[in-house]
Amino acid sequence: MSDREFLKFFSGLMGALVVLTVVLFVLARIIGGGAEQDAATAEAQAVAERIRPIGEVAVGQAPQPSGMSLIATANAAAGDKGKQVYDTACAACHAAGVAGAPKLGDKSAWKPRIAQGNDTLYTHAIKGFQGKTGFMPPKGGNASLADADVKAAVDFMVAQSK
Repeated sequence: MSDREFLKFFSGLMGALVVLTVVLFVLARIIGGGAEQDAATAEAQAVAERIRPIGEVAVGQAPQPSGMSLIATANAAAGDKGKQVYDTACAACHAAGVAGAPKLGDKSAWKPRIAQGNDTLYTHAIKGFQGKTGFMPPKGGNASLADADVKAAVDFMVAQSK
């Protein structure tokens, strides 16, 4: 066998082995690819199960007790709004009595103010007021509050202080 024949035979053998390797590699990817995809899907499902909430809340309209009027429902909603506004805007002064503000629930401090009537209280709360004992900034210093929200907060404070 001459060198030329050997080189030809050896090159053919090497080429065949490379083609066989490529074919086997492609076949392995086709067969094994499905297993990798199944493993990824199983892992994603396991993660979803681990981070799933413990409980679920069903939100809907609660049944109302019989005899509850529309007015009582509206008053309760206004009271909730008043408390919310009080907590976010008014409590800064009215909880501690800052700048002469009557404390929430202090009947003696609120009595003369309540005697002036709601319209006066609303006007002082909305437009501001400078009195002998202190200062009330317009809308409690939060100009973005709607007048109705300020009135709801006044109603809340008056109800708590009667």
